[in-house]
Amino acid sequence: MIRLAVRVGAADAEMVLAELLELAPNGVEEVDLDGELVEYAVYGSAGELPDIPDLRAAAGRGLVEVSSSEVADDWGERWKQFHKPVLIDSPAPGQVPAVCVCPPWETPSGHEGTIEIVIDPGQAFGTGGHATTRLCLELLLKLTAGEPGRGRLLDVGTGSGVLAIAGAKLGYSPVIGLDHDRESVKAAAQNASANSVSVEIRRLDLRVETIPLSGDDRQSPTVVVANLLRPLLLDLAVAIPSVPSHLLAGGLLIEQVDEVVHAFAERCGLRERERHESGEWAAVWLECDGKRSGGQGRGRDQIGSGSSVAARTIAR
Repeated sequence: MIRLAVRVGAADAEMVLAELLELAPNGVEEVDLDGELVEYAVYGSAGELPDIPDLRAAAGRGLVEVSSSEVADDWGERWKQFHKPVLIDSPAPGQVPAVCVCPPWETPSGHEGTIEIVIDPGQAFGTGGHATTRLCLELLLKLTAGEPGRGRLLDVGTGSGVLAIAGAKLGYSPVIGLDHDRESVKAAAQNASANSVSVEIRRLDLRVETIPLSGDDRQSPTVVVANLLRPLLLDLAVAIPSVPSHLLAGGLLIEQVDEVVHAFAERCGLRERERHESGEWAAVWLECDGKRSGGQGRGRDQIGSGSSVAARTIAR
């Protein structure tokens, strides 16, 4: 098996990642080398991997180095050691459970008051191990502990389905997961079935298709979870057809949060309620101010670049 690695400057890492995910939809490994460099790597046989010139072009001005190396034939087993159970503690024990996300070869925690979610990391993005996914899960638990109702939940850029599955296990209904990538749609549906939850998985490109979000939250409050890269969150602020009760946005570097908060405030009237940070990553909880619930988002042409829901953070 071959490992292709691209080292880039940390300042350009987010945009490089978005480009690499277009070339390697089956997944990208991320390694923080130091405060200045990030390494992204893809694995496979020669015929399965992107061409080195394509990787150089995708990395653009952020490129530092591209390298190729062989890895042991037993990599298919050894890579499992990098995927360990992830426990998200309950913010309010007795009111809301903790969440444990683990791969299928690990033994469930068995802890009382813990929701167990089994995710196969070989199928699509999202084992719960990356900071952005953990932050989104933390905020979802905080929201659940403080809100009496369990209305609809929409997971935009669902990846492996981990956030949608967590929502279903926490009692939200109906739950819909959206993704542009065909393999992610398939994987999310399989993971939902493996976890015995009812989640509707749909393939959708938020640039050109209408997001299935009702405009009437009076009877059933809607929670939108969007663990996406910054350009897609800005696109979502424009494309969202009505104002949800709550929106949890992840996939952001700390310095990008204020821009995204401003975009959703300006377009949808959502205001920041809480922000969580871990290392260089952040997630934010936005809620409706009560004045624009059910209102329409503005035109699609006002904000953003980005490509599709498929171009999301590897954290999912």
